[in-house]
This record gives sequence, C-alpha cells and structure tokens, in this order.
Amino acid sequence: MRRALFAATAFLSLATTGQTALAADDTPEAPYVDDRSSADAVVRSLYSAINRHEFARAWGYFGDTKPAKDFDSFVKGFDGTDKVETGAVSDEGAAGSIFYNVPVAIRATDKTGGEKVFAGCYTLRQVNAQIQAAPPFDPIHIEKGALKPSTADFEEALPPSCGDGPPPPKKDTALEQAKKAFLATYGDQCDKQFLADEPTVFSIKYKDKDAAPGDPDKETRLFHFSCSAAAYNESSIYYMTDEVSGVQQLQFAEPKMDIRYENNDSDGKLLGMSIVGFQTSGWAVNSDYDEEAHTITTFNKWRGIGDASDAGTYLFRNGNFSLVQFDVDASYDGEENPQTVVDYNTAP
Repeated sequence: MRRALFAATAFLSLATTGQTALAADDTPEAPYVDDRSSADAVVRSLYSAINRHEFARAWGYFGDTKPAKDFDSFVKGFDGTDKVETGAVSDEGAAGSIFYNVPVAIRATDKTGGEKVFAGCYTLRQVNAQIQAAPPFDPIHIEKGALKPSTADFEEALPPSCGDGPPPPKKDTALEQAKKAFLATYGDQCDKQFLADEPTVFSIKYKDKDAAPGDPDKETRLFHFSCSAAAYNESSIYYMTDEVSGVQQLQFAEPKMDIRYENNDSDGKLLGMSIVGFQTSGWAVNSDYDEEAHTITTFNKWRGIGDASDAGTYLFRNGNFSLVQFDVDASYDGEENPQTVVDYNTAP
C-alpha cells in the first residue's frame, strides 16, 4: 500500500495507557474522507472524522471492540495533532477473514504548543463478503490500535512493518505516480492490452551543469509506457522524475513544416519545405531509448512502406531531454531519403 501523509487537527491515541487528543477550533476544516476500500483508507477516514469532530462517524470505523468504554468517554478523550502518516500494509488470512496491520506515526501538539511523536500499529479486519448472507453488512473495520511515545523525529518514527515478520517491500513511489498519471490521462486512449503492462524503467545518472568537483551524481528515472499499435506505427508515452514536481510527462518538440508539392499534390514532385514554427507532443511514435547515448529516438511513418516520414532525436542533458535533430522525408517516392531540418547536435 502506498504511504499517505495528511494534516490532522485531532489525535487519537489507542495505546494501552488510554486516549489522548486535542481539538483546535481555529484550524481549517479537514476534508471529508469516508473510504473503506482498503485498510489504510479506513485509517485515513478515521482521522478525517476526528479532524472534523464527526465523532459518531469515527466511532463507526471500529468493530465490536470499541476504543473506549462508551461513546461519551470516546468523545472526551481528544487532544490535538499536526500530522499522521500510514505505512506499508501487511495482511494475513484466517477463518473467512483477512487481518491487516497498518503502521502509523503521529505528531501531536498539545494546548501549550508542545509536540510529541507517537508510533505503532492498527489492526483491521475484513470479513469475507461472500459469507455474509444477511444484513447488517460488516465492512472492513478497526479491531485495535496501539500507539506509544517515540523519541524519533516524526519523519523517522513510522514503523517499517507491524508484527514479527519481515518488513513488506518498499513501494516505488515514483513508479506508482507515473502509472497513476498514465492511466488517468491515457486510460481511454490507449489499447486495453497495454494498460495493465508495467512500464520499462531506466535510471539516468548525470552531473548537474552547476556541479562542483566532487559533487555526487544526480539521478532521474525514465518510464516508458506502450500505448497503441497500429498497422505500421506504435505510440508510446514517457514520464520522468523531477526533483521539484515529482513525476512529469515528457513533451517532444517538433518543427511545424510548410511542405510544397507540384500541383499541390503529395504524389507530385517535392518542390521544397521549410520550418514555420515549433510545437510539442506527448506522443512518441516508434520510439526507442538508447541507454548508452542517453537519447530517445522517434520514427513516424506517414505510410506503411516508410518512404515518407519524420524522425526526431532527443538527447538527455542538463536534467531533461531536448530536441537535437529532426529529419523529414516528404517525397513519397518509394525510397527513404530524409532531409535534416533541425540540427542542434553541437548546442551546449
């Protein structure tokens, strides 16, 4: 499960020593979240309810074992926090149920402005829906929670796992962001056969242009998603990690061409062509990434035999890909004879 970080204005401590919490009336209203689709989503929903002082909703996220002896005690047991973070979820099955363990870290701020960090785990249970034959339906719910004071900084307090087993594998956040962006933007445009495929991932290490001698290499990652396959062209989408924005889709610069034919007919003789501007595209046609040269190449056939086409070369330098060469073959003469219309190979 992905890690989730969100602001909180109330803190619920389910440690064995009891509850602690604090509600600040002058803070902005927290967003409404009510999601039982996963264990960590239930935990986020719990804190959404607490932050909004919707205590009846918060109480409802627990199963038969409640966090206080009665609802009034539950409501009275709150003080304040700044942030809550959930970690990688582990699970195990038992007798028609799945039990989930969710690592949690909380930074609490009391009424005097002092800060404390708590860390621990929630245990949640999901009863198999297929064996629930009559209402009321029992959704995924919290069974118990145990949070203890931590001496670590909040950013380091989150337990790597819950229980005695090995920590679950760390989620590749950048990869998940790229996959989410790809599906959100192109899920209804790409061939279904490619949507479930994992992207090809490349690591690019480089020296920043302003790096001093001895400075370590920087690293960016390139994600190549196949999108569609037609008779003679295959289209791809690329994303790249960015230190400021996280993950961004690559945009490929292309010249806009004014192409002139005899009798204004592409079957006629090619009279000439010139660049009238530039445009960008998120599509890369018949593309390939060369790990040694650090270049992405494209080759867009205008028809199947490939005697008319355009091709671009994009070089990774200074932390991004830039157009360095663009060739156009506009002749439709049965032969491949492209002309280079853009050549920035010697540019710094």
